Amino acid sequence: QVQLVESGGGLVQPGGSLRLSCVASRVIFSTDAWAWYRQAPGKPRELVALITSGGHTNYADSVKGRFTISRDNTKNTVYLQMNSLEPEDTAVYYCNKVGALGGWGQGTQVTVSS
Repeated sequence: QVQLVESGGGLVQPGGSLRLSCVASRVIFSTDAWAWYRQAPGKPRELVALITSGGHTNYADSVKGRFTISRDNTKNTVYLQMNSLEPEDTAVYYCNKVGALGGWGQGTQVTVSS
């Protein structure tokens, strides 16, 4: 079963930056599309950004121009660079294969507050 470990979250002031990492194991990483999702309290999980096996990316409208997803197939790792953070970005962030129904990791908490 795939194992996902997210890291890099924390408390940051509005306008700040964070870089999230997600290491995947027990999976053939390079052939799949991967994504970052987030879940704020009382809200459903939402797709934030995805990257295909060929490196094409797509973003939720709310993060376009501020977030950048990337991947390193040699490290089985997907990253999310988050700039110009806003309080509305506060959530637990998860990564997973696009279309996955389970196998979620523990996530990493991002809190944007002054």
